Amino acid sequence: MTAPRATLPDLPALPVVELETVRETRLGDGGFLVLRRLELVAIANGERSKPFPYDAIDRRAFDASVMVAHHVEDDRVWVWLRSSLRPPLALRPDARTPAVMWELPAGLVEPGESPRAAAARELLEELGFAVDESAMRDLGPSSYPAPAMIGELHHFFHVEVDPKTRTEPEGDGSPVEAGAIVVSVPLDTALDACRSGAIRDEKTELALRRLADVIGAKR
Repeated sequence: MTAPRATLPDLPALPVVELETVRETRLGDGGFLVLRRLELVAIANGERSKPFPYDAIDRRAFDASVMVAHHVEDDRVWVWLRSSLRPPLALRPDARTPAVMWELPAGLVEPGESPRAAAARELLEELGFAVDESAMRDLGPSSYPAPAMIGELHHFFHVEVDPKTRTEPEGDGSPVEAGAIVVSVPLDTALDACRSGAIRDEKTELALRRLADVIGAKR
């Protein structure tokens, strides 16, 4: 067991571990997700591990942008959320989880597109706010939401909007986005909802907490 430390130690110089693919099978080509069923060997300090199986997810558009649209009203910061249909929630084995949840708008970064441009495009598509990509402000570093399954990065942005300029969002035309509810709530109310479990989406809570750190809940 290592001793407690007051600071996080540096990671060893890369590459720490190299991975060698012995065998790969791709399942579900042509769908939204592709399962890469792999047999891997880990090589560390010249020593090779025994081959081991590992499943990883791949897809055409890999990374995603997450956006917090906000405005100030009555000296409080308000943020914009939308309801999202997430079929995997209803398909859980316990079959008791609602399939709809509150989230911040987010969307995939298309091949050849910058994360900032994707953020502006998705903001119009999901909330109905048209903003130039230059208005998007960074909201902390990118992060890996599920590194054990997919190498996807989430890129976080925030932007101040004028509620009077909002139009009805078009969505992407799929049943997953049809009938979504768009609301604005005070940032501190949204954070309380994260604490109580009314908001259970991790990327949403992370982005809201970052926004509170950057601009606070009041002005």
